Amino acid sequence: MEISEVLEQAREKMQKAIEYLENELATYRVGKANPAIFSGVYVDYYGTSTPMVQVASISVPDARTMIIQPWEKSLIPTIEKAIMAANLGFTPQNNGEIIRILVPPLTEERRRELVKKARAEGENARISIRNARRDGVDTLKKYQKDGLAEDIVKDNEVLIQKEVDNFSKKVEEILVAKEKEIMTV
Repeated sequence: MEISEVLEQAREKMQKAIEYLENELATYRVGKANPAIFSGVYVDYYGTSTPMVQVASISVPDARTMIIQPWEKSLIPTIEKAIMAANLGFTPQNNGEIIRILVPPLTEERRRELVKKARAEGENARISIRNARRDGVDTLKKYQKDGLAEDIVKDNEVLIQKEVDNFSKKVEEILVAKEKEIMTV
């Protein structure tokens, strides 16, 4: 393994932390209809726990409504149960053909809770980024013991730290944007 691979591995781990953060924040219900809210909802499909997005199409006709169209009408009660069990704060309504979800506006208290939750997710991402830095630096230290020059190790530690700074800045930008989105009524 070369030094450039150590940097690349650290960068990949940091990028994965950012991607995970973005995916988590996308599932937050912020008063607008967003199909990503259902990404963690699983439906019992013939005895197999299946993601809801694989057994139904989800459309958003307007900002406060989502329509779930199951591939099979027999799944309507199962999908309704799964939505209720997921505790997303929705009451599904069905007409025998589709399930309609009305998205209620968020209260001020709920918005503040979501901001706190988003900040906690951001901190988890920062921890993952710092862990990637630690792993990279530890690998460099091993190379130093195996005979790599100390100045090369120090230079690469500086490069890893620059990546940590860049990715931490991205986390902050993502959180600021999400906080603004959550608090906008």
